[in-house]
Amino acid sequence: MENVIDAKEYNEFLEAIRFVYGYDFTDYAESTVKRRIFHFMTGRKIEDINTLGKILLREEAVFEEFVKELSVTVTEMFRDPLFYKSIREKVIKRLATYPFIRVWIAGCATGEEVYSIAILLKEEGLLERSIIYATDINPASLESAKQGVYALSAMKIYTSNYQLAGGKREFSEYYRAKYDSALFDASLKQNVVFSSHNLAMDKSFNEFHLILCRNVLMYFNQRLQDRVLELFYDSLCPFGFLGLGDKESLLFSNKKDQFEETDRKQKIYIKTK
Repeated sequence: MENVIDAKEYNEFLEAIRFVYGYDFTDYAESTVKRRIFHFMTGRKIEDINTLGKILLREEAVFEEFVKELSVTVTEMFRDPLFYKSIREKVIKRLATYPFIRVWIAGCATGEEVYSIAILLKEEGLLERSIIYATDINPASLESAKQGVYALSAMKIYTSNYQLAGGKREFSEYYRAKYDSALFDASLKQNVVFSSHNLAMDKSFNEFHLILCRNVLMYFNQRLQDRVLELFYDSLCPFGFLGLGDKESLLFSNKKDQFEETDRKQKIYIKTK
């Protein structure tokens, strides 16, 4: 499928997007980007990447749809519940020692992870003195995250995840059902700041006690992974925690010696240097 897009045309396409819109996809995993470009072209019956480029540079609304296609992630509340259980058991105790807690959820997508962490902090009595920065490259995803409305049909699996993650209440207490949707309690997002942030280009904007960036680095090449991990290192306070996805690791990072494993299996690290 990648053979459909010529290498020279592909590079020129990405450079044009970076020049006009400031979005840099050049260090994203090439196979993933090409696959999603092809999917976008197929769905809109666009025959070649040059035609696609002209449309995107001319029509900003279509470009927003394109960004959504490129940055789509599969997510759910309390996804990989044992990760959240480990946060509850191995990270929360140290976070509780701070008078004020700053959490950054980088690549928050449509917000399921944001509400998961908010619920966890609430149950541990820490939400009121926490601020959660939820960032993503995709404006449409951020808007969905702000709304906090999810399919009611997903609540069964979310409830199961929550219970396996060590949830202390009835999960249904956190949302109310309306038609086919579940609207999550507004109190969960009172201390959340939703904001656009491009991991490929933007800099650190605060110092954090916990950074979660799960199942995002896997879409980047090694160079961009190194850049992002450098960004996270610079953004963490001493002995701050970093949580990655189950297919991600610090193993090949030049920052690996600055972290120690808090939970090897769940990919939770603490900054030690």
